[in-house]
Amino acid sequence: YSADEIAARVAELGKQITADYAGKDLVLVGVLKGSVIFLSDLMRGIDLNLKIDFMAVSSYKDETVSSGDVEILKDLTHSIRGKDVIVVEDIVDTGLTLFRLMEILGSRGANSLRIATLLDKPEPRIKKELKIDYCGFQIPNKFVVGYGLDAANRYRNLPFIGVVINPEEA
Repeated sequence: YSADEIAARVAELGKQITADYAGKDLVLVGVLKGSVIFLSDLMRGIDLNLKIDFMAVSSYKDETVSSGDVEILKDLTHSIRGKDVIVVEDIVDTGLTLFRLMEILGSRGANSLRIATLLDKPEPRIKKELKIDYCGFQIPNKFVVGYGLDAANRYRNLPFIGVVINPEEA
């Protein structure tokens, strides 16, 4: 996806969230590190008084596949009790990590808890019941980089999203 396509879609999501959360106490929770660029652009497209917070989680340990066993590396700074929360992700694939994260956050007393993701890759989805509320683009099961997405912590700064032809060489 080009930078222009991404910008247009993120602006649409911002307008949709603005309409859905008018008059509510909204908190966007960015899941580090990949969501940072998407979160930054998304929040500028939301015409509401909102707050942001961040979490860093790991479910990969030393593996290349998510175990679904989520370790919180950085927790929220502020309570979400009584707030309307949107968890902002860069990409959702198997859904294991995000499903567990939603369980954890769901136990913290938020009024509502939803998911916004730039990319939804449903083909490898293990947690079928995971509901994506705001989705930028649905993509096939390909390895992608750019706009916050990385390969070995590189390529996050690309202004577009591209498919890596040979992930082993990335």
